[in-house]
Amino acid sequence: MALNRWGLTGSWTVGSEFATLNEASGGIVYRFHARDLHLVLEPPSDGHTIRFRVKLDGAAPGPDHGSDVDTEGWGSVRDGRLYQLIRQAGPVADRTFEIEFFDTGVRAYAFTFG
Repeated sequence: MALNRWGLTGSWTVGSEFATLNEASGGIVYRFHARDLHLVLEPPSDGHTIRFRVKLDGAAPGPDHGSDVDTEGWGSVRDGRLYQLIRQAGPVADRTFEIEFFDTGVRAYAFTFG
């Protein structure tokens, strides 16, 4: 995947402001170059918590995990806000980010970087 490109896996409905996951086991892949990667996420309107797992270059992020995931990449969407998913501990490099959601209904709005 080329730098600054992204893609969706699974069944999504893409609107003008956000994409909504229609079925469990869907995800987003993004090739980026930044120290931090954040994503604005929101659970379904029924308040159901959405479980997810983040990978960096195909593996658990380890010391490069953000504040909203553990070293194995596990986290959950409990409310609508900006989630810090990656914070590279070492030198910044081109990386491939993946997030897989294990429940339906999550809304993904926008990536930000630091």
